[in-house]
Formats: sequence, C-alpha cells, structure tokens
Amino acid sequence: MPDQIKTHGAAAGDNELPAHLYDREARFVANDESLSGSAADASKVPQKQPRGLWGEAWADLRRRPLFWIASVLILLVVLVALFPQLFTSVDPTHADLAKSNGAAEDGHPLGFTKQGYDVYARVIYGARASVLTGLGVTIAVTLVGVIVGALAGFYGGWLDSILSRITDIFFAIPLILAGIVLMQLFTDRNTLTVIIVLSIFAWPQMARITRGAVIEAKQNDYVMASRALGQSRLAILARHVLPNSLAPIIVMATTGLGIYIVAEATLSYLGIGLPAGTVSWGNDISTAQQSLRTDPMILFWPASALAVTVLGFIMLGDALSDALDPKERKR
Repeated sequence: MPDQIKTHGAAAGDNELPAHLYDREARFVANDESLSGSAADASKVPQKQPRGLWGEAWADLRRRPLFWIASVLILLVVLVALFPQLFTSVDPTHADLAKSNGAAEDGHPLGFTKQGYDVYARVIYGARASVLTGLGVTIAVTLVGVIVGALAGFYGGWLDSILSRITDIFFAIPLILAGIVLMQLFTDRNTLTVIIVLSIFAWPQMARITRGAVIEAKQNDYVMASRALGQSRLAILARHVLPNSLAPIIVMATTGLGIYIVAEATLSYLGIGLPAGTVSWGNDISTAQQSLRTDPMILFWPASALAVTVLGFIMLGDALSDALDPKERKR
C-alpha cells in the first residue's frame, strides 16, 4: 500500500507524501491486517452451546453445599427404608419384657422400649412406613394437582372458574383436621387408607402452583408457533407447556414429601393413622410418651429420625427452588 501511494504521487508529478503521513498510513494498514487476522482466528474457536434451564440448574446445584447435604440425608433415608436389614439384624416386632426400658448393650445400641422392643431396630424399620406413606401421597397429589392446575391454567374461561372454586374449597380445609375427621370413618386402617385420606385434601396447593406456571408458559412464542402449525390444544399442553412448567412442580413435590411424612406421623401419634402394630415413627413417638419422664431418649430417637428426614427434603426443596429460579441465579 505505501508503494502504491508513492507511485501514484510520482506519476501525478507531485512530491512524495510527507514522512508523518506515510508512517500513519502504514500503521493503519498494519492494524487493519492485524484485526482481520484476529477476527479470522476468533471465528475458528468453537463456540460453547448455551445451556438450558436444567443445565444451568445443575451447574448451580453442584456449587451449593446445601444440595449435597440434603442429597446425602435423603439417600441414607431411602437406603434405610428399602434395605433395613443392611443396618440391623434385630426383629423390630420381637418384645422381651425382661428388658423393659433396658439400657444399651451389645447389638442394641439405643436400648429398649417399655414393651421390650429394640429402639434402634424400630427406628430403622420405621423409616419404611413413613417414607412409603409420604411418597404415595406425593405421587397422588402431584397427579391430581397437575391435571387440575394444567387444565385450569391452559384452557381458562369457565373451566378455570369452576376448577379454581373447587380448589379454593379444598384449600380452605386444614390438612390435619380433615385427616383426623375422615380417618374416624375407617375401622380397618392401613397405609393405603392414610395415603388416600391425605391425598384428598393435599392437592390444592399443587394445583395452584401448576396453574400459575402453565399460565406463564402458554404466553411464550413457541406456543403460538405450535398453534400456527395446526397442533391441537391438548398436544400443545402435553408437549410444550407442561414440560416447561415442571420447575415449580418439582420444587413443590420435594418440599411436600417432607410435609406428608409429618402428617402421617401426626395421625399415627394421635392413634388414628397407621395401625398400632405397624412399625412407624409416629406410632413409636406415641408409645414413647408413656416413658417420657423416666426415659426420654426412647422418644428422642424416632423423633430425631423424623426431623432429619423432613429436614433433608425441605433443604432439597430450597436448593432446587434457588437453582431453578432465574432471578435467584442472577443474584
């Protein structure tokens, strides 16, 4: 380029460019070539694909100690509930009155109850009934609540009005109070009975959460594009709206599981939940109150197991809520 400028000036009969102009032109050309080379090199660098909601959430969860603590607690409770024989070989239903309120000994680290049951074995095997009840209620509540909330939020109109009023009616009834009243109608109570009763009155909160998430999701552009392509409204709801509304549903289900475990324990403590012969934390807490003054540790261990389990699910729900909320991630 400088040579071309010099030749052009000589051909026109003019003097050559002044030195400072010549140097400025040379620097401009060099910088232009450098920038072109940098742009070409940058275009060769592979660009990272943007992560979606779940990818961002997982990346955020991995950095949260709260998530890992909750996960370890829940994993331990699940293992105890599924495989109690891995943690104790003692039969939790075997009573030895000779050891009533007995102290800890080899093979019985937590001592014995007033009836002569092994406290440690009762705590281990009690996880199965409590977790199974909480899980069953969570599944039933999620199915009913998601269906009702999704239909109300997506279709709107008269259907939304009717379903919302029904939801409000059930929402106004306290869960524990309704469980106490309804459980009195059953003479033969079992785990399935408790699941059904709690599920009847626990679904409105899930329905409200789902309805709000669906109303927000159906305003997005991909829903309009699906309608333009001729997809039915039910197909749009199932394929596009619901999958993009799962975040608050998962958070609510995780937190609710701990609440339902407490509800079952409360009903069992009052003597109207699981049958007295069922090994559960609620039944053991109810029985242990008889020895509260003489041996409070008999009540302490099942109550602690219940508290730790509920705490684990609530902590996991909080971690998921923060990770799945874009506003929280920006903070």
